[in-house]
Amino acid sequence: MTTTALSLSDVTVAYDGVTAVDRVSLELPHGEVLAVLGPSGCGKSTLLRAVAGLEPLTEGRIRFAGEDVDHLPTHKRGFALMFQDGQLFAHLSVARNVGYALRLRRLGRAETASRVAELLELVGLTGYADRLPATLSGGERQRVALARALAVEPRLLLLDEPLSALDATLRERLAVDLRGILRAAGTTALMVTHDHDEAFTVADRLAVMRRGRLVQSGPIADVWAAPADEETALFLGYARVLTGADAARVLAAAGQPATASLAVRRSALVADEAGCLPGTVVSARATPDQVRLVVDVDGIGDLDAVAPLGSHHAPGERVSLRVDPSRVAPIPTG
Repeated sequence: MTTTALSLSDVTVAYDGVTAVDRVSLELPHGEVLAVLGPSGCGKSTLLRAVAGLEPLTEGRIRFAGEDVDHLPTHKRGFALMFQDGQLFAHLSVARNVGYALRLRRLGRAETASRVAELLELVGLTGYADRLPATLSGGERQRVALARALAVEPRLLLLDEPLSALDATLRERLAVDLRGILRAAGTTALMVTHDHDEAFTVADRLAVMRRGRLVQSGPIADVWAAPADEETALFLGYARVLTGADAARVLAAAGQPATASLAVRRSALVADEAGCLPGTVVSARATPDQVRLVVDVDGIGDLDAVAPLGSHHAPGERVSLRVDPSRVAPIPTG
């Protein structure tokens, strides 16, 4: 049975009368990773710092495993915080960086060495114990920082934009590795990020923040399949939101009942002779796995569509589109 680890109730943080985090309430089960996703300045990092005990609450409660922790200083919460730049000690070896917190807890030398070796294996850095941070790549330094954060088996791991300082290719690869490492360690974690792919790759659950408030939260698949509103849908990466009769037409083509608004993904419409949405090709571009089209759908306007690789569609050509129901999301009203 899954139990709640972290619980936030109406958490509010304000500075000089200006509210940065406004009545945020959410729960994180034990052993899961929650990504708080939002644009810069939305309050997500302030929320993380409040959970860590680095920002005082204006209102609200923070509980862990049913215990109030908002009155506890940072070092007594049993949490670990990993920053985006790792903040390693440049003059210490990898092993001494990872074992730093263990030495503060006065573990014996043999026990510390064993735990450090275990952690370096977990993060894929076996054989790196004697290296200095300056000799490591950015991704390797973040792995060391992660190993150090996990060293004392924190009750909760807090990740502040952990991969944002890396280039795109390395960020994608390390996100997959981070997911595997947290799963292997059984770590409960709260991560803040502005990167959708990072959140979708690493986390089990998603909380979307906007202008200091929690807009939507839940399992990632649920949030993605049913965005709370138009702004959330577009922020999550949907290509366009249709309303009224336009939404009804696309939903009818997908065999679904009409709703007031509909979020459409870029590959939701597929060129198909059996499709029931006619239109005119505006542009066509081949990619390694498909042909991407922009189609002026009759009565609706330009929409993105796809066609099978090897098909040929020229601007001005008439096509019919069918709808992939799994790639559209009705948006609730209200």
